[in-house]
Amino acid sequence: MLFRRKGWLRKEFDDKLFGKANELRDIWMNQKLLIEKSFDPSAEIMSQAKISEAKYFFLFKEVKNRNISIRK
Repeated sequence: MLFRRKGWLRKEFDDKLFGKANELRDIWMNQKLLIEKSFDPSAEIMSQAKISEAKYFFLFKEVKNRNISIRK
């Protein structure tokens, strides 16, 4: 009976992880676009973009390790 919850919990947390990875990807892409369109981007904006990129790729690696895919 206790082992039944494992699959349910894993699916719930996998969905949250996938959603967070997509959210971070959107943030990173928006910051990247802002840097591309700016004439003289500040160092702070560039560092924020690098941090967002690192966060996204960290979660992306975790998604790959867990073999999470979009389930319909």
